[in-house]
Amino acid sequence: MQSFKAHLRDESHTAALGVSLARALLPGMSIHLQGDLGAGKTALTRALLHAAGHQGHVKSPTYTLAEPYRVTLDGQPVTIIHYDLYRMGSPEEFLDAGFREDFDGHNICIVEWPEKAFPVLPPPDLRVNLTVAGEGRDVELQGSSALGSSCLQRLHFPAIL
Repeated sequence: MQSFKAHLRDESHTAALGVSLARALLPGMSIHLQGDLGAGKTALTRALLHAAGHQGHVKSPTYTLAEPYRVTLDGQPVTIIHYDLYRMGSPEEFLDAGFREDFDGHNICIVEWPEKAFPVLPPPDLRVNLTVAGEGRDVELQGSSALGSSCLQRLHFPAIL
């Protein structure tokens, strides 16, 4: 299993990681974002979506549970779906909403609070764990599939961080 660790000194470094991740994404990926409230999961996703080409507002899907975004990566159109499962009461809600069908090998699915849909949530290709550390964040990315490892190999995160 391939992994990557870094300290993100502030929100600009979290945004820089989002930009780097957007350039490394591969269609069909499932990404699980883990961390406490305020750890930077939505900020990272927002930066990733903007770097992937989304021009509009990126809202947290706290109440809608899922927000799709159509972008172009490496010249190919792809849908990135951002999930926030924090308010989900049970894994069955994930199934009842039909979200499992979104994990189709084409969409990129980014899931905040993945533990809320365990065990019905498909496994991640990439796990991102954000932890508050002083004024910044510590981040660890773990590839848990060939697709996730390929993403990490493509990741070019600025050495200045």
